[in-house]
Amino acid sequence: MRRTWDDAVRTLGGTPDAGDLMERYAEPHRSYHNTFHVVCVVRDSSALADAFAFTTEERAVLALAACAHDVVYDSRPGDDERASAAWARERLAGLDEKYVARVESLVLATITHSSDDPLAHVLLDADLAILGSEPEHYDRYSAAVRQEYSQYDDATWRAGRAKVLRTLLDREDLYVTEPARQLWDEAARANLARELQSLT
Repeated sequence: MRRTWDDAVRTLGGTPDAGDLMERYAEPHRSYHNTFHVVCVVRDSSALADAFAFTTEERAVLALAACAHDVVYDSRPGDDERASAAWARERLAGLDEKYVARVESLVLATITHSSDDPLAHVLLDADLAILGSEPEHYDRYSAAVRQEYSQYDDATWRAGRAKVLRTLLDREDLYVTEPARQLWDEAARANLARELQSLT
């Protein structure tokens, strides 16, 4: 991940300064939103990007956003993403503002998982790739997310998680890009429905 960050910054004409990027993703309270997750998002977003005519600079912006999108994580939806975007802006201060602003906007798009930016479509789909994984991998993911929200009792967790799962299942398009739909949609819907049934 550090190499991805440094290479992307150089591509955009800057001097790499990843600060505490690696240390943050290694924080002990992270069961799912950790280094492994981010490396997967970097990998999957790069693979999805191969289907689109993104420029070298756009791919570098996408890589930076993938690296930074969960850099602040305290199980506070919305606040975490805004803090992560602010962290990215600070770390990328030496780059052209157009690049900094786009990285920031991509990270902020993960709050609502919606955007008009084609780069965001790829990032958001990669962020949800875990939903379409093998059932045993999905089960480890859902258990890890539960651990990150261990401050909530079971009843509160079940109600909140069920609402999230229903929202995802109700989406006409769970994934925005066609390559992601082909790769993960069918398995993701099966996994989500199976977890929802276990909660209700």
